[in-house]
Amino acid sequence: MSSTHMTRARILIADDHPLTLEGIRTVLEHDHEIVGTVNNGRALIEAARRLKPDLIVLDISMPLLNGIDAAMQIGKILPKTKFVFVTMHLSPPYLEAALDAGATGYVLKSSARDELLEAVASVLNGALYVSPRFAGESPVLRDLARSGNSVRLSMREREILQLIAEGKMAKEIAFLLHISVKTVSFHRENIKNKLGIRSTAELTKYAIAQRLTAI
Repeated sequence: MSSTHMTRARILIADDHPLTLEGIRTVLEHDHEIVGTVNNGRALIEAARRLKPDLIVLDISMPLLNGIDAAMQIGKILPKTKFVFVTMHLSPPYLEAALDAGATGYVLKSSARDELLEAVASVLNGALYVSPRFAGESPVLRDLARSGNSVRLSMREREILQLIAEGKMAKEIAFLLHISVKTVSFHRENIKNKLGIRSTAELTKYAIAQRLTAI
């Protein structure tokens, strides 16, 4: 389907694997303008703020800040920007989390070469695109997402949890988030209390299980 009659959309791509970034760029650049590529969630927020893209293609698991939280933050700054997640996560709770974060496209990496152009076209036209592999899943999505999400961490707590799991020290976290070391410690204790976790090792294990990190 040719899109020469349409205005070329300005697209920003975020993924921490160079080969994936290149693959996505190759699929999209003929029909759209690729305004930038980044490899972590924090760089994505900065680039989005600067470039104001029409659409962002992003992964869920990324260093420094995961794609779900990055999308939520960008949505507040740029409410018109659309999101298409390209991810390896086939489990319904990730799809549900992506939709909750404002995504209107969800494509599996395994089928991105075949589906991405169609997904981007659908999303730009105001429609929802979800990989056909999810067909028939939707009625149970919400229940699945609710179970296992009984403990709700705030966005700031999830940011700090991810950075702790990636081995960042309190000083580094404070610097990245523009907050004091004292505030980092306060949030860290809150996270431990909410999750009933005592050690940093357990926190890291939890973050990896929740796929908050890119590990």
